[in-house]
Amino acid sequence: MSFAKRLLLAYSNFIGTPWGDQLAPSQRVIFCVYDPAEELKVQAAIGEFDLATKQAGHGWSLFDLTDTFADWLSQQPHSERYFAKPDFLSTLIRLYPDYLKEEFKKHLDVVKPDEQSVVALLGAGSLFGFMPVKEFVEAVAPLVKGRLVVFFPGTNENNNYRLLDAYDGWGYLAVPITAEREA
Repeated sequence: MSFAKRLLLAYSNFIGTPWGDQLAPSQRVIFCVYDPAEELKVQAAIGEFDLATKQAGHGWSLFDLTDTFADWLSQQPHSERYFAKPDFLSTLIRLYPDYLKEEFKKHLDVVKPDEQSVVALLGAGSLFGFMPVKEFVEAVAPLVKGRLVVFFPGTNENNNYRLLDAYDGWGYLAVPITAEREA
């Protein structure tokens, strides 16, 4: 069985179990953890995660972070200058996390997910170098009434997450799902 199919199976088994009520936002977060080399396969299979979620009786919406930096930068006044001289970005870059949080809120306002819905984050690797995934997840998890599923290219050992295996990670209480996990 392919990697993506094993991850999908583990996710399907987990998402199909009854959900507890009265959980803290950090307890409603699920990280689908996978090797960064599998990113394109996960992106290609995202429709199957959508289908598995709906078959389990839950709503689904996808917030894709992949192109958000380019979208944000292209909206900036004088963006051509930043593309020509990226060193000038250091003064502007601090505004990007606020933009992301606002875009996520707009997404929720449009899709209106309820307590039985999944809001999925794809493209977490695109945050690398701009803001920690932990910071973004902690900011948006309280906004999600159901489950926040983060597709996470990295590793998890004892609830210590490392994005892209590039640097020391952080501890987070999310539920990890991997292709190796027996659900």
